[in-house]
Amino acid sequence: MIRYIRRAAAFCLLLLVALLVNAARVQLFEADELDDNPANRRSAIVRYDQPRGNILVGDRPVTGNKETGEQLSFERTYLHGPLYAPVTGYASQTYGTTLIENAEDAVLSGTDSLLAPLPFWNEFTRGRQPGGDVVTTVKASMQQAAYEGLRGRRGAVAALDPSTGAILALVSTPSYDPERLSGTGAAVTDAWSRLNASTSMPMLNRAIRQTYPPGSTFKIVTAAAALDSRAVTDPDAATDTPSPYVLPGTETTLPNEARGCENASLADAIRVSCNTVMAHLGVEVGLDGMVETAQKFGFNDTGLRIPSGVARSNFDTDMSEDQLALSSIGQFNTKATPLQMAMVASAVANGGELRRPYLVDRVTTNTGETVRQERSESYERPMNPATAVQLQRMMVEVVENGTGSNAAIDGVRVGGKTGTAQHGVDNSGLPYAWFISWAQAADSGRPAVAVAVVVEDAAADRADISGGGSAAPIARAVMEAALEERE
Repeated sequence: MIRYIRRAAAFCLLLLVALLVNAARVQLFEADELDDNPANRRSAIVRYDQPRGNILVGDRPVTGNKETGEQLSFERTYLHGPLYAPVTGYASQTYGTTLIENAEDAVLSGTDSLLAPLPFWNEFTRGRQPGGDVVTTVKASMQQAAYEGLRGRRGAVAALDPSTGAILALVSTPSYDPERLSGTGAAVTDAWSRLNASTSMPMLNRAIRQTYPPGSTFKIVTAAAALDSRAVTDPDAATDTPSPYVLPGTETTLPNEARGCENASLADAIRVSCNTVMAHLGVEVGLDGMVETAQKFGFNDTGLRIPSGVARSNFDTDMSEDQLALSSIGQFNTKATPLQMAMVASAVANGGELRRPYLVDRVTTNTGETVRQERSESYERPMNPATAVQLQRMMVEVVENGTGSNAAIDGVRVGGKTGTAQHGVDNSGLPYAWFISWAQAADSGRPAVAVAVVVEDAAADRADISGGGSAAPIARAVMEAALEERE
């Protein structure tokens, strides 16, 4: 009898060991897989059982939370949702997160180890802290000026502090209210379907996720390459450029919208925006030189994050000379985000040094203690300081005596460059209106802001949709707001 009891006890012990081994296997090796299983609602319940941390503009939250009284206890709310949607993104119980809500999700949801009282605390306890806050670099007055300037038209604005790279405004219109996507149920799925079906694509962040042909604003890049490579040694000297200009290896002529472009100097070509001179200079610099300069400005960078990912701006690395000529005036396959073109203006304004753009200033606990502070970093030096000084002078001439007069601000040094980019089959679409600029107060030793504006769908003829007509006034309003911030 004792023998059988021993066998039964041994068998029970074996079952207990197997149970413990299986429990350890589940907890140590399969926990993450089970947590991520869509059928497991426990993780969603835990995720939404406490308020989410806030995203701040200045010292004011532009997000919040409300109690639902349901299984998912807290739901995201947004203050001035359409205004800040290109900055915050959305945090949806149904569709996940985007933009800062996604990039800083660990902080906002309280799972980031930075928020824990001790190192590895969250990892050991599999717990979380109250959601932390994310303080952005955005200035409310500048964001408002850009949003109101676009007036709901398809377009975008990006504004940078040239000295630091801090993003001061990031606007995309038409926009949407991310709060409509926060919860669950039929209202949320209906809103999602309508937003995605809209031909105006309100959820597309045009400032960082849409690329456009930059048109004549790209001529600043070409001018930098021409000066640094010594293809041009005197920007005020005449160039040997016929008008119209025959694209190399073809019988296709490139015309000018402006007058007086035949043999025009680089300075005059920038001031009145001569296609022929800039296309010719791009060919003179050569493919390698143009690619090198464009990439120093940020083109072809697939890893730029602010902290959300930024679409790659393109400058082809393998082209024939006629394609290079068109690319050098911002056409052919050249494409850029508005943020990329703000980076171009920023590098000129900052004496040739480009600072890496960033959107988050600092991260804090829910009690306001800073646990991470972002630092200004150098991105690249796209041009020599002397070249930047020459380009600053040329861009000031654009505003004072050229195509960018609508951006002028009394008593302020303003530099700019207009752009009218062709697109569509046989250039049949309405051109995109571009304007890039920077502003520096008379009593300041550094520029206040660099701005890029694109207006995608202005209902006007070509003359009226020019960057100077449609986009420059928006840039001026943003620059004025930046200057007031500095006072």
